[in-house]
Parts: sequence; C-alpha cells; structure tokens
Amino acid sequence: MRFNRTTALVMAGTMSLGLLAACSSNDDDAAAPSGTTGASDDASTPASDQPVTIEVAGLLPGAEQSAVDALNERVTQFQAKYPNITVKTKEYQWLPTTFAADLAGGTLPTVFEVPATDTKTLIANGQLADVDAQVKQLPYANDFNPLILAGGESEDGKVYAVPAKSFYSVALHYNRKLFKDAGLDPDKPPTSWDEVRSYAKQIKEKTGKAGYGMMAKDNAGGWQLVAAAYSRGGRVQTESGGTYTATLTDPQVKASLQFLSDLKKDGSLYPDAGLAWDTTNAAFAAGKFAMYTSGSDIYTALVQNNGVTQDNFDYGLTAIPSDASNPDAGALTGGTYAGVRPDATDAEKDAAVKWIDFWYLSKLSDQDQAVADAKVQSEAKQAVGTPVLPILSQEKYQESLNWIKDYINVPLKNMTGYTDKMFTQPLIPEAARATQDTYALLFPIVQAAITKDNPDFDSLLEKANKSSQAKIDQSK
Repeated sequence: MRFNRTTALVMAGTMSLGLLAACSSNDDDAAAPSGTTGASDDASTPASDQPVTIEVAGLLPGAEQSAVDALNERVTQFQAKYPNITVKTKEYQWLPTTFAADLAGGTLPTVFEVPATDTKTLIANGQLADVDAQVKQLPYANDFNPLILAGGESEDGKVYAVPAKSFYSVALHYNRKLFKDAGLDPDKPPTSWDEVRSYAKQIKEKTGKAGYGMMAKDNAGGWQLVAAAYSRGGRVQTESGGTYTATLTDPQVKASLQFLSDLKKDGSLYPDAGLAWDTTNAAFAAGKFAMYTSGSDIYTALVQNNGVTQDNFDYGLTAIPSDASNPDAGALTGGTYAGVRPDATDAEKDAAVKWIDFWYLSKLSDQDQAVADAKVQSEAKQAVGTPVLPILSQEKYQESLNWIKDYINVPLKNMTGYTDKMFTQPLIPEAARATQDTYALLFPIVQAAITKDNPDFDSLLEKANKSSQAKIDQSK
C-alpha cells in the first residue's frame, strides 16, 4: 500500500527476500485520451509499427522541475528509439476513490500505476487490458520473480499488470542530524521499539523537536499501523481453507497503538494527526521530527518532491524494529504495477508495453539502458541507487547496481541498517481481502492514539474488527 502510489505484494504467507529471485505534459496541448489517437488497426500494418500516441503516468503532482526534466529527457530518448510512438506525460496519483471515475470519464492515462493491493480486483472487474502477448515478448520475460509477477496475473495465468517499480519493505527513516544534536550515534539506529521510544524522548528533550512522526490521515494511518503490528508479529487478517478472518483485535495491533499513546505521554510524538503520505514526507524533510516509518524506497520521493539532497539533509535508513523473539515478526512489503487502459487498441498496447519496458524495467536488465537512465537522473540531480526490493532476481539487481556505480548519488553508507538486512529479513504481504477497507477502519484509531488521553483501544478495535469482517465477507 502506498499513498503516492499505494502498494503491496499479492501473495500469501511470510517469505524472505532471498526467495525474491509530476510530470507536466511535454507540450502545452491537452493529451488526447487513449483510444482517440487516430491510429488505425489496419491488418496490413503490424500493430507494433503503426503510428500511435499514448498518454503515460509521469510523476506525482508537484514534482520538482529537475524530476520533470529527467522524465522529459527519457521521453525524448524513447521516441528516438520508437519514432512511430508519440508519448504524452500526465501528472498522476493513484487514488482508489477516483480511479473508476477517471476510467469512465476518459481521463485515465493509457499507462498508469496500480498498487498491488488492487491489481486482482481490477483484473476481475475488467478494468485492465490483457497485455500477456506483449509481455511475453520481453527479452527478460522469464526472469521475473514468479511470486511478484503472479500479482498481476489473472486466474488463467495471463498478464494484466506488469511489475514496475518500488517493491519495498517498510523501514525506519531517520534524521541523522537530530540524532547527533541529541547526543545519539546516527550509525547505531534503534533496533527495537523500546529503543525508538527512548531515542524519541531524548531527541525531544535535547533538541525540542519531536522524536517520532506518524501517518494518520485516511488509509495511510491504517497502513503504517499494520506495518508496526507486523513488526511485532501481529496480523490483521488470517486465512484457513480459503476462509478469511479479521483479527484487528490482535494484541500486537493494540501494542502498536499503545506505543503511540506512550510517545504522546512522553511529549515526543509529533502532534499532527492529519499527516498523509505526502505531508509526512514534507514534515520529515523540513526537520519537524526525527523518525518515521514508510516504504524503504522513500528517499527517491524525498528528492523528487521535497528537494532533499545529501548537502541539505543528513538522511538515515534502517530496518523497521522487529521482535526477534517472535517468529511471525517481519516487515510489511509492497510494490507498484503498471497497467494499461482496458479500451486500448492493439497498437496502443504494444506501445504501452514498450514504454513500460523502457521507463520502468529495461534499466534492471540492460546495461546500456541502466547507464542511460542513471546518467539522466544523475544529471537532473535525482536519486540514483535508492534501495529497493528487486523485481527480477537478486543477482540481476546487484549486477544492475554495478552497472551504474559511477552515478549512484544516494547516501548508501547511511542506509546500511537496512541494506544489510534487506535480503534476509522476513517479508509479510498486506492482507489479501478488503485491504483498503481495513486501513480505513484503523486510521481513526491511530488518530485517537495521537490526540486523546488513554483511548479505549480494546473497544475501538473490537468495533473495527466486526466491520472489517463484514467487508471481508462482502468481498467474496
């Protein structure tokens, strides 16, 4: 689940990564909706050779101009490689509340990003194009991790959504400068939630800044509450014999809420209960609090949207604190798929998958493309080398990092608390049923933990659990 792009792997059970093998338009004209390009499906001309225009999701609204410039340069390179394809970019942010209206109203880009929590639903609803034939033609089609690829496949095994980017695990992000100012060693970040509380209290006492911030607005709050519960060994849903049961009353969900309440009592919790995904990033980048949890890849967004650089922000990344004594403890994981409008023509689907290959995936499997992309991003002062979970194999991921080593500009030396564990930590996918509904039921309780003294978490969770079960039953 991501809230620029909410996401999660659609897979069951816990696994380790060792098993894992904004932009404005390029011109001032409004982009034509997919399907109105004037491209012909004349059988005498192969779809892959027809002149065609596609509109693609670019960056998030409000991206830095340097990020926009980098995307536009890649579009230019793509069109040089495929002169029959015209690409128009569009600012786009996935929101489940507006997707259906965008699709019905013709404002959805030809290529758009989909969180893994929603791919199966969109496939079942006929809201994604079948791109199986096009994906099977990719030179690395057999190199996808099958567990990740499965998240974008229909029940008969056809590909409707392509693993695209930002497969991540939730991690702890921290401000190394505030650590130093508080007398803490930034090279020894906390490894337990008790340490997080202790560090947060010391930071508040020594610097006057909040030690910890928490997403709490809308589903983002529920997402990060679940991540905290998972790290303690809890679950919000179980499955047995195909039957799904809501377990929001799990003791570790309550413990995660109590942790926030304890921080509030300490005076070290950032008091804003209205932080969403993007505003949490902005507040952290502004130095308003020292620690928060989010996807491990968030440094890229901090650079793109919040102007963070190695010169103006001393950033640190470490694995989410985990209860080593609990075999069920692990890190919530997720990712982003690229989908194509269901009304796309064959020519548009061919062009769309070429763009998905070029923009998202070729840099993972082709050295020339990897270097070209890294060079453009580096020159535009965008993040190159942010740790992500590999979409292909671990070996290919490490090989691709070696290809671009001369362009890596992220502070990897400050991220070893995460990168040293990213291939071995247990990874846990999001709940498989009524995921968004579950988050929506939980975020008001997160807000209560931030704003109220001694909330009755047992009562609140019991009520939410009943509603969650009803949502699960409705999703059958």
